[in-house]
Amino acid sequence: MADATHENSASEKIPTVIADGVDIVYRVNGTGAGRGSATAALNRIVRRRTAEKAAGVRRVHAVRNVSFVAYRGEAIGLIGTNGSGKSTLLKAVAGLLPVEHGRIYTDGQPSLLGVNAALMSDLTGERNVRLGGLAMGMSREQIRDRYQAIVEFSGINDKGDFITLPMRTYSSGMAARLRFSIAAAKDHDVLLVDEALATGDRSFQKRSEARIRELRRHAGTVFLVSHSNKSIRDTCDRVLWLERGELRMDGRTEEVLKEYEAFTGGPDRAAAEPARKG
Repeated sequence: MADATHENSASEKIPTVIADGVDIVYRVNGTGAGRGSATAALNRIVRRRTAEKAAGVRRVHAVRNVSFVAYRGEAIGLIGTNGSGKSTLLKAVAGLLPVEHGRIYTDGQPSLLGVNAALMSDLTGERNVRLGGLAMGMSREQIRDRYQAIVEFSGINDKGDFITLPMRTYSSGMAARLRFSIAAAKDHDVLLVDEALATGDRSFQKRSEARIRELRRHAGTVFLVSHSNKSIRDTCDRVLWLERGELRMDGRTEEVLKEYEAFTGGPDRAAAEPARKG
């Protein structure tokens, strides 16, 4: 767990995210889902769990009793083997998933950035920059002023005028770089980054890591989910280690990664496992 030095330092900061005993449960339809009469449907509303069992709905407990406090100016890495609940927890902090038990409190508006974040594939990159900027809360004037910097940061025009082409013509890496560049153009109260730094070459990763450090200096809080322990080391001063949905360790980056790498058998070993939900 976090040592006394870390706790004393954190106590002087302003909390931005508080997770208090958070449980998150997925409900997966089984073979019997959707069957039954209108009476059975009413029972599902009044007595959900009984009805879910009768309908063959399987409950997957993705996050179990997780508690932590994040502070302004921190960059926090989320690590864990595939299926440990990292991405699920980020979505709950962003308000995109309900919690089954417990509470999540945030100071400011969390913004979730992931490699699957939706932009409109039939629109050009240029149009997506403008729409994405508006969606992130920027004014039209801010978008106009920052447009060229967003395109240059993404690097998608390095080998041609791709910004004028529809997003459907982009590789997955190009699209992910543009998403990060749009999000990084704005200072955030809480920025949640899910694997976005795994895209692009090392030059882009370094630019992204530098931008995260800059966001922290502007009093934001950054959460980073990554299978790259190097990115976590280069970017984060604190790490939350989730395993099977439970918070196994919370502390300084090097201390937590040392335990995690002993658990997985070496740096970035967990990334080689078959992907599972969470």
